Amino acid sequence: MKKEDLSWLLGSSPALQMLRLRNMHWVLPFLYGVFKEEDRFSIEEAHLIQLLAETLSLQEDGTEDLEEARINFGEDEETRSRKYILNWVQKRILQDLPDMEGNTRYQLSAYTEKVFQWTKTLQLRQHVGTESRFKLLFSSLRDIVENTEDDRTKKLEILKNRKNEIEKEIKAIEMGITPDRYSNAQVQERLELFTRLCYELISDFREVEDNFKQIHRSIVEQHTKAEQHKGAIVGFAFEAYDALRNSNQGKSFYAFWDFLVSRAGQQDWRELTEQLMSLLLDRDIPSDQEFLQNVKSLLLQQGKNVYDANDKMAEKLSRIISEKEIARHRRLRQQINNIKEMAFDLIEEEEIGCGIVLDDGVEIRVPMDRKLTMEQKKEPASVRQPGVAAEKIEDMERFSRLLNTTHINRKQLWQKVETALKEKKTATLKEVLETTALENGLAEVVSYYDFLRDKSTRVQIVPNTTELIALNRESTRFIEVPYLLFAK
Repeated sequence: MKKEDLSWLLGSSPALQMLRLRNMHWVLPFLYGVFKEEDRFSIEEAHLIQLLAETLSLQEDGTEDLEEARINFGEDEETRSRKYILNWVQKRILQDLPDMEGNTRYQLSAYTEKVFQWTKTLQLRQHVGTESRFKLLFSSLRDIVENTEDDRTKKLEILKNRKNEIEKEIKAIEMGITPDRYSNAQVQERLELFTRLCYELISDFREVEDNFKQIHRSIVEQHTKAEQHKGAIVGFAFEAYDALRNSNQGKSFYAFWDFLVSRAGQQDWRELTEQLMSLLLDRDIPSDQEFLQNVKSLLLQQGKNVYDANDKMAEKLSRIISEKEIARHRRLRQQINNIKEMAFDLIEEEEIGCGIVLDDGVEIRVPMDRKLTMEQKKEPASVRQPGVAAEKIEDMERFSRLLNTTHINRKQLWQKVETALKEKKTATLKEVLETTALENGLAEVVSYYDFLRDKSTRVQIVPNTTELIALNRESTRFIEVPYLLFAK
């Protein structure tokens, strides 16, 4: 950061302006109690007004600065509460958003989250851990270097060294040597670091959502300026969704989200949490057990809101672009209807005073008129018709959004897979369908690829390989799909 950047932040940052509010001494504690202490992501407008009115009624005279929120002297608590909330939204302390029923809900803005996150760092700590943070820095440095190495020889050497270290540790334990273990001080130091990182991650979700909204606004500005045909509109809708997912912010968030919702990730997190709670109980180490047990639920709740908001933005973008084309057709239909109405008004009149009278003759040119010529007409060139190409699908996840697969019974599909695996260790999709014919055509074929997410340990796609699947009993129609392999 340069001094110019610091000067700009001091004058324009809503987070710093928030700290200069005259009502800051009671506004921030109130919001912290409503959202942070109760672990709320958002709150209904009526409930927030009620809580704020109760707080205002208990405050002593002279605590509020009425001029800051333009409150008139003598107004009741509910009226003052509504004006305060409106003022907080305008100052970007809160964000208002409609829910599924159309009611207004409020959540903390990214700037308020940053203020709360910063104020936590001001608390004096009895124990300032440096060892755990240095090891975290060192492991991060090693992770960056090792996972960006392109030289195969060096990469192989790194893996062999890691293997040798593990084998040495295994042999030492087998020989009866007591393994190294963390002391209570080391455990407590790492636990505080883990808890602080969890709180920071939960707070950062609001900023992630704001960044997604900024990407969405830039795409809207880019793709709605010029007139586009229908094909371009459909293309822009897909490009907008891909742009949100493929941005640096999107790649990082979706990688985190995929791991968090995966079955393997959930199982590992649950087992590690149970082991940690048992360790803390055995060693009598003080900790926030409620937070440690619920941190995954909090991450899922915060991440799901960002995930849903991102998908809603992509859907909204598609509607915005489509409405542009619809509005153009609506104007054209309106003009045609106006012309028809004028024609119907004049249909009963015998003489209609319209037209242009010219005294001089008019030279009429017909550029497209066929001229008389003695040249022999050229024979039309032979046109080679292209053959029927095999249907090929590259991205099954994206293609599945175009099909309605809700009527497919996936339990029955997996039973077919289990039947095919009774006599084999592995089976391809084609081998599974050879035992029982397709009942729902293409939608059933696409549904088998959903097992990549639901049963990732037993299903995989062989890269750069495809196979042909017959879509009818006569085997006259085929579709080329990625090579799907099932295992026991």
